[in-house]
Amino acid sequence: MLRELRIQNLALIESLHIEFDDGLSVLTGETGAGKSIILQAIHLLSGGKAAASWIRTGADSAQIEALFEIDPQRTDLLTALTEMGFEADGELAIKRTVTGAGKSRFHINGSLATAKVAGEIAENLLSVASQHDHQQLLAARHHLDVIDALGDLWPHREAVADLYGRWRRLRNETSNLRQQEHDKEQRRDFLTYQCQEIEAAGLDVAEEQALHQEKERLKAADTLLRLGHEAHQLLDESVNDAMARIRKNLEQMATFDAGLSGFAEAVAGHGYELDEQTAELHSYLDNLTNDPTRLDAVTARIDLLQQLKRKYGGTLDEVIAYGNKARMELAELDTMDQRLEALERETAQAGNELRTQATKLSQARTAVATRLATAVAGELHSLSFEQARFEVRFKDAEEPHELANLSASGWDHPEFLFSANPGEPLQPLAKIASGGELSRLMLAIKCLLADKDRVDTVIFDEVDAGISGKAAEAVARKIRELGAHHQVLCITHLPPIAATAGQHFTVRKSVSDGRTRTTITHLGDDERVAELARMLAGDSVTDKTLEYAQEMIGKHSRP
Repeated sequence: MLRELRIQNLALIESLHIEFDDGLSVLTGETGAGKSIILQAIHLLSGGKAAASWIRTGADSAQIEALFEIDPQRTDLLTALTEMGFEADGELAIKRTVTGAGKSRFHINGSLATAKVAGEIAENLLSVASQHDHQQLLAARHHLDVIDALGDLWPHREAVADLYGRWRRLRNETSNLRQQEHDKEQRRDFLTYQCQEIEAAGLDVAEEQALHQEKERLKAADTLLRLGHEAHQLLDESVNDAMARIRKNLEQMATFDAGLSGFAEAVAGHGYELDEQTAELHSYLDNLTNDPTRLDAVTARIDLLQQLKRKYGGTLDEVIAYGNKARMELAELDTMDQRLEALERETAQAGNELRTQATKLSQARTAVATRLATAVAGELHSLSFEQARFEVRFKDAEEPHELANLSASGWDHPEFLFSANPGEPLQPLAKIASGGELSRLMLAIKCLLADKDRVDTVIFDEVDAGISGKAAEAVARKIRELGAHHQVLCITHLPPIAATAGQHFTVRKSVSDGRTRTTITHLGDDERVAELARMLAGDSVTDKTLEYAQEMIGKHSRP
């Protein structure tokens, strides 16, 4: 259960440290004092989205930290924490820091964690019931969640969702393959044409670059011949003759000066190399032709390759790969009948398994709905709804369970029906429930869920909206009854609820040094009486009001 809560620089709270006891603790205060900031802090610790605007003006960051005490009997939670890599020896600390950039860091027992992990852990530690839950209760789409939670049916529901996903995937694959079967011959002709066109081209990935080089050479053939013949003539008639005379002179000089031998040999070597290069140039010119017909052929070949790349891929490698894929698909067309038959069998088997599990889930939900109606009726009776009736009705229950009508959550569409007064027909909650009636109904369901969820801490955020008089007394008794076996934190405006608390905090907003601050104070006995009197009479507190407040507290403090 929640033992300590620390808040720094969150909204109007500069610094706050609260220690919570077992049983029922209440937070009271004027409207707008900042009671909702406590719920906001719990929401942030549970992985909720944060915003930089929530940081107190002038601060760089906001920090929220909670210390939970874990019952040794919660072996499921302790095992899960160990598997997540967190050591929890009876205590668990969750800390969140929100920076001015809107980013967050989570720490669990000093180790970094993600928002998702923090949320999963928080779900096992506490349950929050707020006025927002009233609206969810009005929406029939949330009623199925209540039934599955109370009946421990979520694992079964998730299994059905997995089967549903597999069946839909197989069904779509079967549908696509049937369409391909229908278009098979047309597809075969098309693929055959593509394969033949690519194969006929005789592609070589190295060919394209060579073709472009040859095209440029053929286009410049006249210039290449003119320049080449001129260069060959100069080499043959001028340079080589001069090199021969130079070589002969150096050889004679070396006979008189042995130190010139190396130099003479090097020059002679260059001369021989020049002779060879002259011969290579001659061979190049002999093989170089000015052939317009060859130029046309090369250009046509390049155009063909470009056409294939436009149709089948940006490179010749991609065109070749496309051809290979087309040949594989052609081969698969020959076995399509067998594959379609096997896929239809697999789809039918998946559908039968899905139908079986969805039917079992529906039957389980029907049984849970019956128990839920009885349990809620009992809770409502304890909340001064002596003659109220509650029923769960499944819409379209008489329709055949066809797979076409199935969703990932099953076939069932339950709706909660309610009648607060004798002789009045059962109707959907959205049509008949007043705010006070809805608050008590939500409290009844939340109490049932709290027992089922095994959470230690239950937080109520003004669930007493629209309630007064006898109904308020009944709600107070129910919350105190829940506090006997859960830790309950209740933000309330009702004196009967505040009077039942074992621990009372008041939330106040004040201005100091030009800054607005929200503070939370633990009330002693006298302060508690004064706060309860304020809740009863506002600014018109009298001695009688104080006496009545003292009487209310005394009545609930007696065993």
